[in-house]
Amino acid sequence: MQPNPRRRLMLCAAMLSAMPALAWADTYPSKPIRMVVPFAPGGATDVVARLISQKLGEALKQSVVVENRPGANGIIGTDVAARAAPDGYTLLLNTAGAQTLSPVLYKAGYEPLKSFAPISQISNIGFVMVVHPSVPAKTVQEFVALAKAKSRPLSLSAGSSMIELIGATFKRAAGTPDVVSVSYRGTGPQMQAVVAGEVDMTIDPFNGMAMIKAGKLRPLAVFASKRSPALPDVPTMQEAGFDGMAFNSWAGLLAPAGTPKEIVTRLNQEMNRILAQPEIKQRLAAIDYEVVGGTPEQFAATIAEDAARWAKIVKETNYKAGS
Repeated sequence: MQPNPRRRLMLCAAMLSAMPALAWADTYPSKPIRMVVPFAPGGATDVVARLISQKLGEALKQSVVVENRPGANGIIGTDVAARAAPDGYTLLLNTAGAQTLSPVLYKAGYEPLKSFAPISQISNIGFVMVVHPSVPAKTVQEFVALAKAKSRPLSLSAGSSMIELIGATFKRAAGTPDVVSVSYRGTGPQMQAVVAGEVDMTIDPFNGMAMIKAGKLRPLAVFASKRSPALPDVPTMQEAGFDGMAFNSWAGLLAPAGTPKEIVTRLNQEMNRILAQPEIKQRLAAIDYEVVGGTPEQFAATIAEDAARWAKIVKETNYKAGS
């Protein structure tokens, strides 16, 4: 049988087109990597990003530099990452709120899944209701009674769209619409406002464990189906008399859509090695971050499920941003 010149040419072209990607993957990374965090410095997500960036930099033998781009409930930084070149040199360490909820509530220039290449889920994140020690309430029911008494207006700080929605859902369930929601650019400033006594209460993604232990914040309940190992004496919202108030978020690493699969695979492998380290598990557990890891496909499924869930909650509650 005579060789087919056209087929041979096509095979050679395919091999040649694959060579740059393979060579690129072999030499990656050849320069520092930017890790965008769409929240202000000092929050739990920022703390996790700096921990992960250090470990990832060590694994890749290249600097991984955290770049905080807060604002607009995480939309600004997330959009920056979505629009970056898909070359593996811009990564996004994001949470469920900015990734899946903000696009439902606001006009965002990105889609939760279509605009990104998921790399690895890092953790699941819980929430705890905390108040300033000057607030004369040691339980959720006491806080609700205080709000209904209207002896003075009470306030709630929210540093993300997800916390804002959870807060609005709680206010509706408790019948306390007069509790004033005050927006902040990130969970760090949100927590600082409560510690300073500028705001009475917040819903904390376990940002303030050190401040809780120091007595600067008083925990009232966790928004979970079971008690947190980090706060075993603090009841769940269900135990406090509020059903259907179990919420959780996640932290994860993503790249812009179109990032070469070889790079995504390499980063996923390194992330799973990092997340398996006892030091990482211990440090994340200290802020009630449950380590997850897994494949890019598993993380993509989580993002898709979350986007659908939050869209449903927003529709069912008729929630409007800023309400």
